[in-house]
Amino acid sequence: MNYSETIDWLFSQFPAYHNLGAQAYNPGLKNIEELSAFFGNPEKDLRFVHVGGTNGKGSVSNMLAAILTESGEKVGLFTSPHLFDFTERIRINGNTIDQAFVIEFCEKVRNHSWNIAPSFFEITWMMALQYFHDHHCSIVVAEVGLGGRLDATNIIQPLISVITNIGLDHVNILGDTRAKIAFEKAGIIKKGIPVVLGEKDPETFPVFESVSNNLQAAIILPAKHVPLPEEIIGYQVGNYQIVCAVCDYLEQLGFSTRVSNRIQGIRNLKKQTGFFGRMEVISRDPLTIVDCAHNAEGIHALFSSIREWNKGTLHCIYGTSSDKDLEAILKEFPSGARFYFTTFNNPRSIQLEDLKQKTDSFTEKKLFFNAPLNALKEAQDSANKADTILIFGSFFLVHDFFEVFFQKPLAETK
Repeated sequence: MNYSETIDWLFSQFPAYHNLGAQAYNPGLKNIEELSAFFGNPEKDLRFVHVGGTNGKGSVSNMLAAILTESGEKVGLFTSPHLFDFTERIRINGNTIDQAFVIEFCEKVRNHSWNIAPSFFEITWMMALQYFHDHHCSIVVAEVGLGGRLDATNIIQPLISVITNIGLDHVNILGDTRAKIAFEKAGIIKKGIPVVLGEKDPETFPVFESVSNNLQAAIILPAKHVPLPEEIIGYQVGNYQIVCAVCDYLEQLGFSTRVSNRIQGIRNLKKQTGFFGRMEVISRDPLTIVDCAHNAEGIHALFSSIREWNKGTLHCIYGTSSDKDLEAILKEFPSGARFYFTTFNNPRSIQLEDLKQKTDSFTEKKLFFNAPLNALKEAQDSANKADTILIFGSFFLVHDFFEVFFQKPLAETK
């Protein structure tokens, strides 16, 4: 099979959460343990930073990987989902996994007779571990897929764990309270291994404190005053503070993550990791920002940041998956803005009629679109130079804008 055929097979052979949602979730470590044994347990020869949480774990993972790359390490980076191509999920020093390796790995899986039915995510994570092992990565930054305790990534023994924050997301899988979700996220805390907590919340901190005490794992809280690179704005300040706390600990282990490397890593973030779509300014005429905030807590943080510099009318292009709590999300939308609700090209997208029905009581100015680019054109035609255009919501909404943002100037889409 060629690469395209291999990816088609991979997506059709195994459940993929980004297509199916909760029905693709496969909790428990039995499958990944059997996969790992078949491939020789490559994770046992690697060093990890394990990053979980509801919001911000992608930002923290990418920032850390960029800084460690600038520090001279050979850094494996595992994140999800991808926005454009499958290979984005697995990188070494910013370079995506070789297509030839993807083909070869999938052939090994395809030709073996399994007693298990591994998920798309489990196969992808195993592929990443093998790739990082074969290329002798000196450290791997691994982002949790979903939850923590039963997530496939939880077979690793990290140098340090990270839990960014806790919000009400994936409640049909992880629990319907922040305390229940915190318990699942706390599952990545390991005996004697410190954990950085991005927030000290009265509802969730007792959960983390109890688990950490039982495992004799030290809790590290980030310092609030750290030197900030000029690229760090809005809610990314909190994520960067988490990153600095991790770097401070890695310094104790012999890694060179001094301030100059941290600033250079952030400056070269896209080059070193391919990271985009989080509080990212893509045009200044008018100011146009793209962000992947997709749940109530993330969207609350996003609008808190936008208020800092928006000077005119705010034009919001928003698209969501069908399984999100739209009622809770709409409560975070600011008054006085214009909203351009749109579907996007992914099976999990909410359908237009459902979108209209669920926003029926939303009284702000609103329009509806079947295609994200149509929403963008309308917003651009309506905005003046003092206004701000904000594109936010699902990762897959941002995916639909990829070629617009990175293949040609945004103004040409008018």
